[in-house]
Amino acid sequence: YELQKYKAKNIVLDPVIVATSGSNLMENSAIKSIKEKLFPLASVITPNIPEAEVLSGISIKDEKDMLEAAKIIYENHHCAVLLKGGHSINDANDLLYENKKAKWFLGKRIDNKNTHGTGCSLSSAIASNLAKGYTLEESVQRAKNYISDALLAMLDIGKGSGPLNHAFNINGEYAKEAANE
Repeated sequence: YELQKYKAKNIVLDPVIVATSGSNLMENSAIKSIKEKLFPLASVITPNIPEAEVLSGISIKDEKDMLEAAKIIYENHHCAVLLKGGHSINDANDLLYENKKAKWFLGKRIDNKNTHGTGCSLSSAIASNLAKGYTLEESVQRAKNYISDALLAMLDIGKGSGPLNHAFNINGEYAKEAANE
């Protein structure tokens, strides 16, 4: 395993096992492998609600269920969990569960059809901020702000659900390193 060989740090794992629509994207054997081989290496995993239902074994209908699912996933896999909300449960509120503590990151749903890849982009933004020296909480907040701002920038190319405008502020706030203290 290359991640172990190179002693990779700050691994942000977006499981991508269930689509937002609820369709399974992987066979059960692949899910088992991810849980056994990749989750132990992760600093944080970032399931959406359908994925969290698979990983926790419970149905998620509200924010109380989100908290319970995050606890179960944390206890089973011993890494932080950022449970991405917004799947008809709330606006766009995400729950970070780390070291047996929960923190909500509140967000508003932004009316934009170009939302393809927002979950993966959020995970990438968290990883980028961790690499810059921000804490996990700071990284999640900065990543949520970045995704919201990218959605507000409204890049409109092609037809149907398009991508975010990742380059909307390429030299601005989101390019900053963490302050060394």
